[in-house]
Amino acid sequence: MKPCHCSLDIMPVRFFKEIYGSVSSHILFLMNTSLSTGTVPDDFKAAMIQPLLKKPSLDPSCFEHYRPISKLPFLAKILEKLVAEQVISFLNKNKLFETLQSGFKANHSTETALLRVMNDLLMAADSGKISILVLLDLSAAFDTVDHSILLQRLKSWVGFSGTVFNWFYSYLSDRFFNVFIGNSCSSKVKMTCGVPQGSVLGPLLFSIYMLPLGEIIRQHNLNFHFYADDTQLYLSFKPGDLGLLNNLNSCIADIKTWMAQNFLQLNMDKTDVIIFGSVEARHGVASKLESLSNNVSSSCRNLGVIFDTDLNLETHVKSVVKSCFWQLHRLYRITPLLSKKCLEMVIHAFIFSRLDYCNALYTCLSQQSVYQLQLVQNAAARLITGTRMRDHITPVLASLHWLPVRFRIDFKILLIAFKALCGLAPEYIADLLTPYVPGRNLRSLAKGLLTIPQSRLKTRGDRAFAVRAPTLWNSLPEEIRLAGSLPVFKSLLKTYLFRCAFNDFIGS
Repeated sequence: MKPCHCSLDIMPVRFFKEIYGSVSSHILFLMNTSLSTGTVPDDFKAAMIQPLLKKPSLDPSCFEHYRPISKLPFLAKILEKLVAEQVISFLNKNKLFETLQSGFKANHSTETALLRVMNDLLMAADSGKISILVLLDLSAAFDTVDHSILLQRLKSWVGFSGTVFNWFYSYLSDRFFNVFIGNSCSSKVKMTCGVPQGSVLGPLLFSIYMLPLGEIIRQHNLNFHFYADDTQLYLSFKPGDLGLLNNLNSCIADIKTWMAQNFLQLNMDKTDVIIFGSVEARHGVASKLESLSNNVSSSCRNLGVIFDTDLNLETHVKSVVKSCFWQLHRLYRITPLLSKKCLEMVIHAFIFSRLDYCNALYTCLSQQSVYQLQLVQNAAARLITGTRMRDHITPVLASLHWLPVRFRIDFKILLIAFKALCGLAPEYIADLLTPYVPGRNLRSLAKGLLTIPQSRLKTRGDRAFAVRAPTLWNSLPEEIRLAGSLPVFKSLLKTYLFRCAFNDFIGS
């Protein structure tokens, strides 16, 4: 565990970890006693809340712009981690997790969540369908969780009873917190609702609290995806089937009712709606969305990626390029103060973290958009090496051992495909890949090939992950497809892509 210190700790966490060997038996006795008796020590229920501004651009004088982060004693986090590992194991074994919930789960991320949503939208567009994406926003979701309802979820939906149920009842009861700002600290306040943000168990308990919502959405035959408290609803239909919009409107009404019953509030002012289709179709659909008609926009930010009505991510690419060049301009000022090694680390932290974020979605990018991203990488390479603008960039990228942007996208797609085939990716990603099984016994049966789905529109078909990933996968050498482990696969794949990049540069 990271040595994060809290003012409630009686000693520095780093010092505690150094002397842990001398006190480990006492810590073990303390943890086992808590688990066997179903009680949580009162000192473990205290929290120091530090308000953090959600975005630097927001007004710091407005309290709504802050996120309350709970800092807990280190021993309390150890106990929570022990409980969380056992609860997650129990939920996975009994398949009680929501399959389409990607928040706070192993092998899940915002990228896998967006990859599934984008794939479904692109495949629907290839079939000539109109799609609607609704991004629901909850107000202070973690802070309004009702403890009695949460305990009922743990008993009826998860099946906890006896000592286990008593432990969670003790964990949620008699909690208190202090607010800490600068050098000032408030008096103790009792926590009557909500789960601590920043705790180990908080996100897990919130996911359990939201379990019934997935069943409500399925009753209306809508596609959806969760990431913590971010809910995405999307519906695809033929241009003449506008009657299906009634399912969406009734689903939104049922969600509002369910949230009101569970002390959650749907923030309609921050709920975004985007329609994918022709201009005429978008206007016809928007007029039938009832309460959502005022929330329709041409683009919206979804888990850090800007979606647009054309599904080409051009708006997102422009935003990434603008942000990267602004960061490079700032780094240029401190270049003389940093060594080459330190400067490369900073560039990876500030530039490549933006270039590589959710780049598996970039299968839909045009060559012009890829070129704009490549200009960012070229500028970063020139900044590190001091290369002049007129000098060729190809040998510079090769000396830094940087894959060009186009090959970085292919690397990410193939890496996710390998993880999906080896059980290291979410089920909803693995479902998109189908192993190739020939009609009769052929040598290709043992080559690890994938079936490439048929797409109606050839100009857009390779833009979906379900089509693009098998196409790239089948073009790999057999030794890479049949790699036994993830490290071996990554090493072989990177070497292969570097060779492809080099041959591509030589050819051009």
